[in-house]
Amino acid sequence: MQPKTPTRHRARSDVARTPLTPSIISGINNVSIGSTLGASPSKKRTAKTSSKSSTSAFDTTNPFIKPPSRSQSKARSNSRPGSRPASPVKFVSSSTIPVSEDLQRQAGEGVIRKGGIESRLDVVTRDYIPPTKKELKRSRSTPATNRDRFITTRDTESEVAPTLEQMHLNPVNSSPGHTARLVEAIGVPLNRRILSYHEPPPATSVDNALAKQIECVKPLYARPGSLSSSTGAITNKTRKIPTQPERVLDAPGMVDDFYLNLLSWSCQNTVAVALESSTYIWRADSGNVVQMGEAPEGSYVSSVEFSMDGTYLGIGIGNGDVELWDVERGQRMRVMSGHQSQIATLSWNQHVLTSGCGDGSIWHHDVRVARHKVMELLGHSGEVCGLKWRSDGEFLASGGNDNVVNIWDGRLGDVGEGARGTAKWTKRNHTAAVKGLAWCPWQPSLLASGGGTNDATINVWNSTTGARLHTLKTPSQITSLIWSPSRKELLSTHGYPTNSIMLHAYPSMDRVAEIRDAHDSRVLFSALGPAGDVVVTGAGDENLKFWRIWDAKAAENAKKKRDDGERRTNSTNPHVLAIR
Repeated sequence: MQPKTPTRHRARSDVARTPLTPSIISGINNVSIGSTLGASPSKKRTAKTSSKSSTSAFDTTNPFIKPPSRSQSKARSNSRPGSRPASPVKFVSSSTIPVSEDLQRQAGEGVIRKGGIESRLDVVTRDYIPPTKKELKRSRSTPATNRDRFITTRDTESEVAPTLEQMHLNPVNSSPGHTARLVEAIGVPLNRRILSYHEPPPATSVDNALAKQIECVKPLYARPGSLSSSTGAITNKTRKIPTQPERVLDAPGMVDDFYLNLLSWSCQNTVAVALESSTYIWRADSGNVVQMGEAPEGSYVSSVEFSMDGTYLGIGIGNGDVELWDVERGQRMRVMSGHQSQIATLSWNQHVLTSGCGDGSIWHHDVRVARHKVMELLGHSGEVCGLKWRSDGEFLASGGNDNVVNIWDGRLGDVGEGARGTAKWTKRNHTAAVKGLAWCPWQPSLLASGGGTNDATINVWNSTTGARLHTLKTPSQITSLIWSPSRKELLSTHGYPTNSIMLHAYPSMDRVAEIRDAHDSRVLFSALGPAGDVVVTGAGDENLKFWRIWDAKAAENAKKKRDDGERRTNSTNPHVLAIR
């Protein structure tokens, strides 16, 4: 390995090139060139002069060079005359100066750059302060943007209150199994708000008494679509009915029995009502009242029904007899016996009077012949409390205490004392006794039926196909049903606890109007007037009330559209009724 050549013997190209910086140039200018390089005498004098000036005029701008003292400068000048000045002594401060990393880097380079121009190093005395944003000046009338006047500006990340995003109805749950068990235990649907407007509470499946109480008070919490009045009536905004009866008649002794039918209104505008053991006729045109006889001693009147022409009145007795009375003459025409229990309901079809018995049997009585029983219908295991013939006589509907609705074929065929018939349709959807039955006058295939207290449901059937078309749950037991002859509406009367008269639209089954507490007791009986506009109701409070439910003109127009010849065909012959 060859030894390195000393620096003094190296070529110029081998010497490390040191960059000339302004500080080095300044130092070279302060040093006498003549004294270092051995110049001419004139230059020496100049160098001496410059060296003296350089020694005296020491550069104080460099904080890292300490100026020499006078004694040191004298000694050095005496010991080494003509030589270059001694190297400057580094300045050491007693106090520690904080030096930043940037300052150290710039000090290592020896320069600091300002505005692209190299200059000597300056000590930084102030920290960097970022410029502040200038607020936009606005007038007092101009509202501040992006800021609510009542809510201060908040940090959305550190906000504790939940936002709408966090309160979403379908949150992502890390434990769906636990959520499902919680929903099942509480009984509240997962995707439904707990507090909301017009939402019913969750139905209970354990306490039946509580469920009944909720059903009873439902009319007290009607929807805003209905208007409540101080008279206890609820009417729709577009449909209003009088809330007070037109006329009230005293009916002392009216039996408070759900299964009986003690009221009938004929086409001749006469009303028949049974009061205990007596039957009375009230003539609406004159207001006269006529007694139509009394039941046998120890018995009572259980049902009344006018013939289709209003000439005759059938009266059912509690001992099982059926009496036939001439209304005009006030005479009893005949007594048809054979039943073993009370006759709770009667219905006419031309010359046939059909009776429903407490033992579940239904008999057809032909009033023209001596042997009046022409057919027996067996289809009920409980008391028959509802009977209705269709206006054309093709079908007969019956309802009983066995919760069954039967639809019978009205075409008798072979008749005789031992003839028996079977039901065309048997419906067991009701859960209580079926008393309310009504055939629709403008769509004959429709039959409406209503159940008692434990059912309180209206069902609409298609008698042609046997299908159930509509179902409506009501707040109380249904005692009777009446179709409007001029409107597509269905009227129902109710017992405890509402004692109301309700009007429903068809086919929507929406409640059009309601008269709550129409009677002081349950409304048990009802009948439609011959004009089709007034309904009479009877109750256990021993009153008869007449309500104008529909428009008389509309009812009259609808009545004119019917075929008058049909009524003449279905009318009874007075000469035949005299045969016993």
